[in-house]
Amino acid sequence: MPPRRLLVTAALPYANGHIHLGHLVEYLQTDIWVRFQKLRGHNCRYFCADDTHGTAIMIRARQENRSEEELIAEMQAAHERDFAEFGIEFDNFGSTNSDENRALCAEIWQSIRDAGLVKEKDVEQLFDPEAGTFLADRFVRGTCPKCAATDQPGDNCSSCGTTYSPAELVDPQSTLSGATPEVRTAKHLFIELEQLHAFLDEWTQCGEHLQPEIANYLKGHFLGPTDKPEPLRDWDISRPAPYFGFEIPDSPGNYWYVWFDAPIGYIASTRQWCDKHGENLDDWWKSDDCEVHHFIGKDITYFHTLFWPGMLKTAGYSLPSKVHIHGFLTVDGEKMSKSKGTFVNARTYLDHLDPSYLRYFYASKLSSKVDDIDLSLDEFIAKVDKDLRGKFVNLASRSAKFVAKTGLSATYPKDEGLFDAASSAAAEIAQAYESCDYSKATRKIMALADSANAFVEANKPWELRKDPENEQRLQDVCTIALNLFRQLAIYLAPVLPKLAEQTGVLLGDPITHWDQAQTPLVGTPVAKFKHMIQKIEEKDVQKMIEESKETTPPTPASGELASADGNESANTTTLNDPWKDPGDPLAAEPLAEECTFDDFMKVDLRVARIVSAEHIEEARKLLKLQLSLGGGEYRQVFAGIKAAYDPEKLVGRLVVCVANLAPRKMKFGLSEGMVVASGPGGSEIYVLSPDEGAVPGQRVH
Repeated sequence: MPPRRLLVTAALPYANGHIHLGHLVEYLQTDIWVRFQKLRGHNCRYFCADDTHGTAIMIRARQENRSEEELIAEMQAAHERDFAEFGIEFDNFGSTNSDENRALCAEIWQSIRDAGLVKEKDVEQLFDPEAGTFLADRFVRGTCPKCAATDQPGDNCSSCGTTYSPAELVDPQSTLSGATPEVRTAKHLFIELEQLHAFLDEWTQCGEHLQPEIANYLKGHFLGPTDKPEPLRDWDISRPAPYFGFEIPDSPGNYWYVWFDAPIGYIASTRQWCDKHGENLDDWWKSDDCEVHHFIGKDITYFHTLFWPGMLKTAGYSLPSKVHIHGFLTVDGEKMSKSKGTFVNARTYLDHLDPSYLRYFYASKLSSKVDDIDLSLDEFIAKVDKDLRGKFVNLASRSAKFVAKTGLSATYPKDEGLFDAASSAAAEIAQAYESCDYSKATRKIMALADSANAFVEANKPWELRKDPENEQRLQDVCTIALNLFRQLAIYLAPVLPKLAEQTGVLLGDPITHWDQAQTPLVGTPVAKFKHMIQKIEEKDVQKMIEESKETTPPTPASGELASADGNESANTTTLNDPWKDPGDPLAAEPLAEECTFDDFMKVDLRVARIVSAEHIEEARKLLKLQLSLGGGEYRQVFAGIKAAYDPEKLVGRLVVCVANLAPRKMKFGLSEGMVVASGPGGSEIYVLSPDEGAVPGQRVH
């Protein structure tokens, strides 16, 4: 296959805070993918930058009595230092507060203007009277106007995914001062994204650029069905002064919203690299021969899959070949917590632990899906010690010392097919890396390590060395073991670049290409073995956790709302509730364990029509229902509603069914779904029906 040209980005870290372990899920995932592509011989470049604009930077600089430029320069140095120590290698790491970014913003803005996508209208915006500034989305928390979820940010709901303006929040509160914001009117500029609806629908739903669950999410929540699309909301892309950012050239006193100029930072960082290396920007951002890959977290899906492609399309830039979206990090099954010490900064981790540990652990957890990954501290300690020390490095430590003087055998010995088997696994492992299924890749690699270790155990080089007559056999066994170790090091090189480098030094042959795993080394000297990785000490992990614990309560400026009462959440709201529904049902059946939004989206609820209903004589509770989803699609369902409903009265009724439930073999036949109902049981069962206007097959959101 000819070399590919690949331009890769990770989301820009915000310059108002340090890198933490949650951030590193993305940057390490991306670095592994880039290193893999480079190891395969592709021309792959990794670009990133600090996201530097917005109210947060302005407020912090004001509080610290220094300029925004001083603040972002300090934070960029810290970010680059942390990334480098974790082995994350960018081809260029820039800043959105650069001349290149300002020029590109103006160019792309003019293209959007020329396309007739911009309109101006008055906006009611929240203003903090104590801080003396309009509030950016991230500085407002309140109740979602659609689903009533509390403690939501000012731009989109983390519970239901709805987007809105901060002024639409219920009971908003400023996180800068804790004050109740005032509503003030200001002129804002909007991009009419609805004009790009047809293009965005085609681009997101073609099956090439997004994971299936993301395409379905966009279709269900923003784009709507093809026969009845939902209009996309206008995108507010300006902010009035005071605001730290780029002033809009044709709208004095207004500044581009940070989400307008931040993704353009990908192109600006590329331009900086091009200028340094004599490259042409258009070859990377306006060429069909170059693939553009973005790696982002699921919380910024909306911006990178609707706004950003719309901007690129309008301005004539290449569209993303793929947007790789990942989930969040939990620690021991819970959200990262400052009070528990599980909100760990990258620098704190580096003060106590080897970055190779985290690179490998994350790789062992990451897949091509959008699922969250969990950093179980006990599993972290056990897995790293078992896999990296016990399986991988152990191969070298138990064999290299026996051939430090003689080197490898002149020809490759018979090895029961082990080297050929590992060579044949290269394609499967490569495909796993390509698809970002690193957990599959590491499982396959460790299975190869098991086979290699079994060979060493069976041949016992430590016993062979005791008899001079076994000298050649000893050299052959160690030659096989070290070549198998080298294969594993090549396959793990994207994940563990430092160990790959150490392997090259040990065997006198630097690891530079994936195909090196196909040819064994023979007749080469072996250097004196040096320790490659130390055992993880539980005490070091605990020191990291203790050092990360927050010793004082967070202030409102930290982004967390302060509670007005020690015994009551700041999110408590007093509502006018004339119905005063009793709490007996909730007490009888408490709320289930919290699930994520992605968990909920796996359940496909559909409107269905009952086309037949009949008694089952032998069944005490069940009715047999035939449900139509429209278009000739049917489900047979056995529902426990016999005591509450006469079958003939159900025919023709619209209900809600779980349409993607795995079929279940029952005594009376196959049940292919479930009808949604409420009630304690028996005759008190109430089948839920949609309002008039719903039709079979529609998804229930």
